[in-house]
Amino acid sequence: MSISSGIQRLFVLAFFLALLLAAAQTVRAAPSAELWERWATHDPASTTKLEHRAWNQFLTRYVSPQADGVNRVDYGRVTRADKSALADYIDAMTAVRVSSLNRNEQRAYWVNLYNALTVIVILDAYPVESIRDIDISPGLFSDGPWGKKLVTIEGEKVSLDDIEHRILRPIWKDPRIHYAVNCASIGCPNLRTNAMTAANAEVFLNAGAVDYINHRRGAEVIKGQLVVSSIYDWFESDFGGNDAGVIAHLRRYAKPGLKNALSGISEVDDHRYDWDLNSSVKVAKAKKKRKSATTWRSRGS
Repeated sequence: MSISSGIQRLFVLAFFLALLLAAAQTVRAAPSAELWERWATHDPASTTKLEHRAWNQFLTRYVSPQADGVNRVDYGRVTRADKSALADYIDAMTAVRVSSLNRNEQRAYWVNLYNALTVIVILDAYPVESIRDIDISPGLFSDGPWGKKLVTIEGEKVSLDDIEHRILRPIWKDPRIHYAVNCASIGCPNLRTNAMTAANAEVFLNAGAVDYINHRRGAEVIKGQLVVSSIYDWFESDFGGNDAGVIAHLRRYAKPGLKNALSGISEVDDHRYDWDLNSSVKVAKAKKKRKSATTWRSRGS
């Protein structure tokens, strides 16, 4: 092989490696909020009230606030009966004609369904160090379970990404949605110990914002520099589109200590995120999980 042909091959290899790296970066980028028109339909006159008691009971039983301010889930203690009850709740939710509900009921529906699905995905794979190790999403560079079509609702196959980025974010355009949906990670806003309902939504969303922003996971000023959760970087467009918008949002929900620390701060200096599982027990290193077609997740595939 001549030197020139060898160099050409190296250039071709470098080109394809660059493409692969670019594709990987694209996959890891946070999805934008793009409305799935199918789910924009609602009935303002609807008086239907959904029952989330089973999900509320699960949360009360297995989610507990810890001294460090992080709510943790005792995945390892979930009984077979309680997991079955959780699956039944999800099945009941997927049977609901959600497009016939009013907006407030719809919001609670999607938030609770998202969180319940996330928990049962973890339970199917447990023990696992991080939700990102559950690589069941389609695509060569898939990361985590978010792209997997988990359930079928009104004849449409729906994934976690669909719920968050194609339904909740674009329909409600409320940055507090980020404090309501939980990705089963330490760095994420807490999975709350009660279910969202149409009646408690404002309290639920505001409490989530206050708790997260005033915890070091959300925002912390260190030697005059503002370090925030990566959520504010990934989804900056939901928080005003720039550092000033993010800081204004933080100030809105900041308690006196943080509010004073934010005085004079005009830019975000860094961001961070902890993807470790929000388990009440530290999970030892385990191989990545790829569940077979016989698991619960196959119901929506």
